[in-house]
Amino acid sequence: MADAVPIRLLRPGAVALQALPPLSLYLHLPWCLRKCPYCDFNSHEVRSGEGLALQTQHAYLDALVADLEASLPLIWGRRVHSIFIGGGTPSLFEPASIDRLLADIRARLPLEPGCEVTLEANPGTFEKDRFRGYRAAGVTRLSVGVQSFDDAMLRAVGRVHDADQARAAVAEAAAAFDTFNIDLMYALPGQSLEMLARDLEQALVFQPPHLSIYHLTMEPNTRFATRPPEGLPDDDLASDMLDLLAVRTAEAGLRRYEVSAFARAGHQCVHNRNYWEFGDYLGLGAGAHGKISFPDRILRQQRWREPATYMAKALAGEAVSNEQAVTPKELPFEYMLNALRLRDGFELARFSERTGQPLQAIQRALSEGERRGLLERDGDVVRPTARGFDFLSDLQGLFLPAA
Repeated sequence: MADAVPIRLLRPGAVALQALPPLSLYLHLPWCLRKCPYCDFNSHEVRSGEGLALQTQHAYLDALVADLEASLPLIWGRRVHSIFIGGGTPSLFEPASIDRLLADIRARLPLEPGCEVTLEANPGTFEKDRFRGYRAAGVTRLSVGVQSFDDAMLRAVGRVHDADQARAAVAEAAAAFDTFNIDLMYALPGQSLEMLARDLEQALVFQPPHLSIYHLTMEPNTRFATRPPEGLPDDDLASDMLDLLAVRTAEAGLRRYEVSAFARAGHQCVHNRNYWEFGDYLGLGAGAHGKISFPDRILRQQRWREPATYMAKALAGEAVSNEQAVTPKELPFEYMLNALRLRDGFELARFSERTGQPLQAIQRALSEGERRGLLERDGDVVRPTARGFDFLSDLQGLFLPAA
């Protein structure tokens, strides 16, 4: 285990933070049953048709613990507010493996009382009582990657599960967890407004405390980017779909608190809010990204992407493949890229607190956003208008550093 702050961090940095933000922990489990054609995450197909071998699970957990121990000097004395286990498909790991992982974390890091622990699950890995096993291991929140309850839509986007499995998985999640999330996608190949309405209606039958709803996009370095599917809805239809989602979720008691996130009172995702509020997160696992603040600098880190390489490097104490300090010039856009995703916006004082930069660094862009009707101010709170929410990329772009 490393026992001192690395030499590189003893040199003076370029920012001055009066306080450190909340700290979260992200753990990346990179394997999946089959790579979806739209997916640009760091995920790798399991080569065996029998799931992920226990030997591989144990070896990967050894690497995660080594990575964590090497990272401890960067976060001495800080408590973890939330944990998110993402992928890939984390539910390929047995409940006993997740139990071991969380026990290893608790033995090395202080967790806040009631620390939110989220695990992503795929209905294609669903087995009876599996989700209850995760709950017993210490997971407090399950995020179920349904995407659609329509078999034709699931085939169109290359999912490994069918509609019956999706319904069974969500029903089990609802029975096992007090809070859970359903992921849905819209603007799918061949999808009509009526088909989306049926998908949403099926999701709402389960009274989910949280919904995450994403527009299907053609991300670079995916199969869909090189071979786009036929029948994608045009922009007008996609806009009508988003309007339908906003109206129906509100009628069901789900408030849209972030661009893609809808929740009942008391069920907003603590972990994701920390991202959007420019909090810190230690990212462990193959390809994981992290952001760690110090009194005089803010560091971005990335781990080695390929699982075998990551495991070897982590065990050697060299899990980080890239690391750089965020420059003062970059910080306004970095902060606003996240904070403007929130419906309620942010307090102006929080900008300086989290970036160490004066408000003058964003005043011109704030004024331009107001002039265009994209931003509004209420005292010292700044939030996107309804128009700003609809044209979020344009609003965020106002804060890009000058060339």
